[in-house]
Amino acid sequence: MDGVDSWQKSLPIAYFQREVAGFNPMNGNGDGGNHEEDEHALISLDAILPDDLLEKVLSFLPIASIIRSSFVCKRWYESVHSGRWSWTKMLPQKPWYFMFNCGGDAVSGYAYDPSLRKWYSFDFPCIEQSNWLTSSSGGLVCAMDNEDRSRVFVCNPITRDWKRLRDAPGGRFPDYSALAVSVDRRTHVYTVAVAKCKQVPQDYYQWDFSIHVYESATRSWTTPFAQVLVGWRGSDECVICDGVLYYLIYSTGVLRNMEQRHCLVIYDLAGQPSSRTSLMQMVIPVPCSLTCGRLMNQGGKLVMVGGIGKPDRPGIIKGIGIWVLLENKEWREVARMPQKFFQGFGEFDDVFASSGAGDVIYIQSFGSPALLTYDMSQKLWKWSAKSPVIKRFPLQLFTGFCFEPRLEVAS
Repeated sequence: MDGVDSWQKSLPIAYFQREVAGFNPMNGNGDGGNHEEDEHALISLDAILPDDLLEKVLSFLPIASIIRSSFVCKRWYESVHSGRWSWTKMLPQKPWYFMFNCGGDAVSGYAYDPSLRKWYSFDFPCIEQSNWLTSSSGGLVCAMDNEDRSRVFVCNPITRDWKRLRDAPGGRFPDYSALAVSVDRRTHVYTVAVAKCKQVPQDYYQWDFSIHVYESATRSWTTPFAQVLVGWRGSDECVICDGVLYYLIYSTGVLRNMEQRHCLVIYDLAGQPSSRTSLMQMVIPVPCSLTCGRLMNQGGKLVMVGGIGKPDRPGIIKGIGIWVLLENKEWREVARMPQKFFQGFGEFDDVFASSGAGDVIYIQSFGSPALLTYDMSQKLWKWSAKSPVIKRFPLQLFTGFCFEPRLEVAS
């Protein structure tokens, strides 16, 4: 497809063949000089350049340019793919967004690089179906089978390193489940949290809820929390921020005094609270009536992107807002999508896809391949470059998620 690079094949090679073939060093007299001497000088310079200095220079490039540079010569290839700790000093990368069709068995689509405003043909090494749950942090993507909700995989989509974890406990086939991963940028150890919620048989009023935690350092699962929710049920939305799990729950509508359809519960993964303590004692109300909410970790801060419901019809979306949770557990609205962008999606569903990392937030309607970005630091709304994903029939759906491209972190 015109304007789209294949991430694994055509992205690097043709680019460097064109650039290198058109370059001839000039001496001070303005002619080509002694090419043989220049060639020896370049080879000698490359030979004496230490690996750590070479990697330091390359680390200032966008991740796509770093991968391209690996095709210059064997030594550069080995430096880029060495996995050495020097890559930890690589400049922070803006998160990429992976977009694909819903409902397909094979998960392949296109990844958007906001630094270069380019789309790449892309596929993930371990996600088998498009309805799998995903979460990302620090260069890793965690995915869970949406059928039995127990098979969990972790991968680095750039290096294509991946592995399957031990199956998550808590039983198979829960009614609702959510997935979150958090990577320690210094040690590269990671934590995976799976929240499962299942209706008590023949009782819509009560729901069994449990939290299961995997630590890569011990390679084992624990179940630190299990309780029955009364009048509330689980969802598929959670995130880890600063060692705390934030989980969005929904009202079942059986408690008449409940005005909000959603609220946020918190669980300190590092603490040791008793299961006798009600989870509902740790509740944070949402800032307004929402059609849906998407949680994300933006530089250690909890951010929620939510569909704002109409006052008289809370299930109908009228706009999209972005909020940050402050230390006092109060919400502060930081942005509201301008109507020109909201209307630019065409027909916007009450629920939508949204994810983010660093300062970048992505928003996508399930019914459209259009992708909108919001830069938290610049307070700037902007459409991505036109997506190569094509809507082939009216009811076709799309989704996606973001991840930070990194070279040094492994599963």
